[in-house]
Amino acid sequence: MSAEVETTQAPGALRVSPAASRYVDALFGLAVEQDAVDVLEDDFAALRSMIAAGGDFRSFLKSPVYDAEDKSAAIAAIADKASFSQLTTNFLKLVAANRRLFALDDMVAAFFERLAAHRGEVSAQAISAAPLNDDQTKRLRGEIERYLGKAVNLTTSVDPDLLGGIVVKVGSTMVDSSLRSKLNRLKTKLKEA
Repeated sequence: MSAEVETTQAPGALRVSPAASRYVDALFGLAVEQDAVDVLEDDFAALRSMIAAGGDFRSFLKSPVYDAEDKSAAIAAIADKASFSQLTTNFLKLVAANRRLFALDDMVAAFFERLAAHRGEVSAQAISAAPLNDDQTKRLRGEIERYLGKAVNLTTSVDPDLLGGIVVKVGSTMVDSSLRSKLNRLKTKLKEA
């Protein structure tokens, strides 16, 4: 019996705004000129973690309460504390001055898409019910690379609501082999019978 796998257009597929792309394209061009792509990668990985952690930082980014000057000063202090490069710090200050910090999450995502394209990689995300160990992650990356014929930059996350199995998103395609989806499909079939 073969496992039933659902492949669909990912409803949460990354749709980066044109404005976020323009900011990132300009930054990436400077990074290539200054041979600072690897430094930016580290800075943007830290930013992604800070945003994903939620809390005060995420609220600060979205808050309309602070004016551009206050946000610029605060983001400069945050960048200094995080030891970001001057290029990243200047970028964040520009984004704050232009009152676009609310879109920083999109800009971080656009940066990693741009980085993957620059390296000839494809970005993929795997969501599992329990954390994947290093061997499982390596095998999954290998399977995706074999299927796509390209190098894959794989990020993993955990969603206990899946109950079991895994959901893999590559671009706008999603392969859902989670237990939750299988149970939902079974439930639908039983209702139809």
